Amino acid sequence: MLRVQGLSKAYPGVQALSGVDLEVDPGEVHALLGQNGAGKSTLMKAVAGSVAPDSGTIEVGGTQVPPGSPQEARRCGIGIVYQELSLVPQRSVAENIVVGRWPMKLGGRVVDWKALEEQASEHLARVGFDIDPATEVSRLGMAERQLVELAKALSVDVRVLLLDEPTSALSDREAQRLFRIIRELRESGVAIIYVSHHLSELVEICDRVTVLRDGRVVDTVETEGVSEQRLAQMMVGRATSLTTGVEEREAAPPPAGRIALRTRGLARPPRLKPVDLEIAEGEIVSVFGLVGAGRSRLAKTLFGLEPATEGTIEVLGAERRIRSPQDAIAAGLGYVGEDRQAGLVPQLSVAANITLASLGRVARGPMLRFADEKRIAKRHVDELGIKTASLDTRVENLSGGNQQKVVLARWSAAGARVLLLDDPTRGIDVGAKEEVFRLVRVLASQGVAVLYLTSEIREARALGDRLLVMAGGRVCATLPPTASEDEIMTAAGGVVHV
Repeated sequence: MLRVQGLSKAYPGVQALSGVDLEVDPGEVHALLGQNGAGKSTLMKAVAGSVAPDSGTIEVGGTQVPPGSPQEARRCGIGIVYQELSLVPQRSVAENIVVGRWPMKLGGRVVDWKALEEQASEHLARVGFDIDPATEVSRLGMAERQLVELAKALSVDVRVLLLDEPTSALSDREAQRLFRIIRELRESGVAIIYVSHHLSELVEICDRVTVLRDGRVVDTVETEGVSEQRLAQMMVGRATSLTTGVEEREAAPPPAGRIALRTRGLARPPRLKPVDLEIAEGEIVSVFGLVGAGRSRLAKTLFGLEPATEGTIEVLGAERRIRSPQDAIAAGLGYVGEDRQAGLVPQLSVAANITLASLGRVARGPMLRFADEKRIAKRHVDELGIKTASLDTRVENLSGGNQQKVVLARWSAAGARVLLLDDPTRGIDVGAKEEVFRLVRVLASQGVAVLYLTSEIREARALGDRLLVMAGGRVCATLPPTASEDEIMTAAGGVVHV
């Protein structure tokens, strides 16, 4: 169904793809695996027409696809769900799903809004998302937007479907729903390319796996009988302790210090009900919840992005009124959101992004001291292993994993005493996850209190000294990290695995 031959693409200083060959059969789910920067997203964008390759050909059903044209790719039956979503936040869910194909009436002069929303509702039902199609996308969380993006991709007849990290913002239950949809598409003969860093997903849902490294194909293997350990080693070129996604706790948690963050009745109805929370210095508290449980809302409320309308917040024993991110930063809080692009200034350098929350340390009055900026940035680049050509490189030119490490470096440089991490490993590879987990543990050992919000049970269990479960906008259970997945999912209102 899909044949890619000799595809190459170079950017200034980087050979993103180098003679890539790939074939996907009708009714096959073909995984694309590799570290951040291996060339996966560039390959997907080239097939979808949003990037014009320097050389090579792409065919669908034996017909060559004109390069560099998303319209021609769609005409040939290629659909894509990008990792960095392509929705328009200021428009409704319905408008986004049927974008470019709005039904008209009165001779094509007026949009038929009723028909538009009815069409969108049908596509939303297909992905199991029950929401008013008139809802503005800006009101949705990242996981909800991911479902809208999927409904958009499936709203047209596709012969080849490209899924770039489709479960990165989904809980286990939503991921299983997606897998059911994928199996239905496979049965209907659709060829699917599936990009994910979750090795267990690839083994569960995919027929074959092609591994990319440095823009080249390393190997293509059948998933039947292949181990996650082998896939991880093929991807990173070495053995890794995170072959199943996260490593088990290496030692008992350190003794907790004084209370760094305390909330009493913190709420922003109707999405966030009153929450009582305590995190001690040096403690990592995991928060797990399904889509819509209120995890991200809690983090945004604590950081002043969506200020609380009820309750109190104490930081290191002092009550703080947090009405904005500036208030949160002044109180010693740091925040890494589930959408890392929202936390970066893409056109600024790596050094400028790292020091963005600590300008007082690199400025004299209104003037920046660039030598100090680079000195601070270099220390954190070295500590975190951020791969960049130089400190002056625009952060938009870094891979996803390295961009995430830049955001984490920002709060380390700012000396945050409470760190709010909302799905910080979303869309990054196994090797980069290792470094993120290591950094979180290092910060905790230095006395930083960490609230780690995640949609992955294994991460919650492996990192948390305590595990909070959210459902319906409130904390519904406090569990030890040794709790089983069944116990956690039951508390979250999910389906128990049997």
